[in-house]
Amino acid sequence: MIYKSTLYEELGIAEYWVVDVQNAQIIAYAIADQGSKRIQELQVLPGLAIAILEEALRRSREINQSEVGTWLLSQFQQNEH
Repeated sequence: MIYKSTLYEELGIAEYWVVDVQNAQIIAYAIADQGSKRIQELQVLPGLAIAILEEALRRSREINQSEVGTWLLSQFQQNEH
């Protein structure tokens, strides 16, 4: 049996996320040393907190996608400063 994380590693993917849409939860993993480990901070998108992505998931249930996109963009801009 081949696991997705093994395929990701072979393809050179550094990080993957498991998204639980129902509970608005994101679990991120970094691939290193022939395996993966759970991470609390995104490495591929440094400065972007997992909590912000989870909030975007929650908001997507209440407002339209365009508004969620605008809110998410504002969060990115705040993190740049």
